[in-house]
Amino acid sequence: MYNINISSRTLHFLHPAGTSRGIYTTRKSYYITMTDSNQPRVTGIGECATLPDLSCDAMPDEDYEQKLRSFCDDFCHTGIIDIDAMRPYPSMLFGLETAKAQLDSQGRINFFNTAFGRGEEGITINGLVWMGTFDEMYRRLEAKLKAGFRCVKLKIGAIDFKKELDLIRHIRQAFTREQVELRVDANGAFALKDAMQRLEALAKYDIHSIEQPIRQRQWEEMARLCADTPLPIALDEELIGINDPTKKTLLLDSIRPQYIILKPSLHGGMAGTREWITMAKERNIASWITSALESNIGLNAIAQLTADIYGPNITTPQGLGTGQLFTDNIPMPLEIRGDQLWISD
Repeated sequence: MYNINISSRTLHFLHPAGTSRGIYTTRKSYYITMTDSNQPRVTGIGECATLPDLSCDAMPDEDYEQKLRSFCDDFCHTGIIDIDAMRPYPSMLFGLETAKAQLDSQGRINFFNTAFGRGEEGITINGLVWMGTFDEMYRRLEAKLKAGFRCVKLKIGAIDFKKELDLIRHIRQAFTREQVELRVDANGAFALKDAMQRLEALAKYDIHSIEQPIRQRQWEEMARLCADTPLPIALDEELIGINDPTKKTLLLDSIRPQYIILKPSLHGGMAGTREWITMAKERNIASWITSALESNIGLNAIAQLTADIYGPNITTPQGLGTGQLFTDNIPMPLEIRGDQLWISD
């Protein structure tokens, strides 16, 4: 017989996290603690958290906790995670899947028995440079390069585009494409009339890819951009709220992006993430996985899932470097060594 306790915690960012949608200073997460009466000393913990104005299952705290409680009660009654019923609530599904995976692995954080989970290899990750002034972004970039990152993702769209291009130009004057892989994330900030011109301007600097150049839900326009773009386009926000397999097929076949980027708490939990990646692979669309500002509980679960899907020897940089964002993160044996995430001894 299963039992689930739900608690919440507000985490505080070490530095304000700026995106084109606003600035985050705190992050509220709900935690599912699961036990089984047959092994009462073993627990599984999962994190459920939404991003305001972004997650398809974001709602007032009271409503969110009530809905989460309902799903947890259903699981305790049946012992089965009803994935189809939970498709519209990916953050809740992700937390419940995480707790069950850890419980099934006797409380270990190595849910899927991977080389990463055993501490035998790391997962290559990109360094993340948040939006800010030119000087702030340049300092942050320098810090990432000094730390050993060979792939850096720049959040763009908050300051003047010419200044952002200046920053990228400075980087390319100092580092070749072979030395530093550059990714940019516009978070949908480009106006449709400016998008192609800006893609052409960015393409001059050997950019690996750009995430979500225009706002989501403009499929025809995004399809045209993906067909004619001078640099690869990755979809991120575009996938949010597309939870039904039929709609996923329609999106991928309509837009035909070069990449998709999966955040399990936004894109269908573990099951939905696996489904997206399988469907994309069938269409020769590449992918990688990133976190969505979770605490270390969620970050570990995403890393374990990443290792299970792409491992061993993951060489494509993943977006899993968010464990150092908070002043009051939950302690976990995760550490960054150079440009890799490791399970520490």
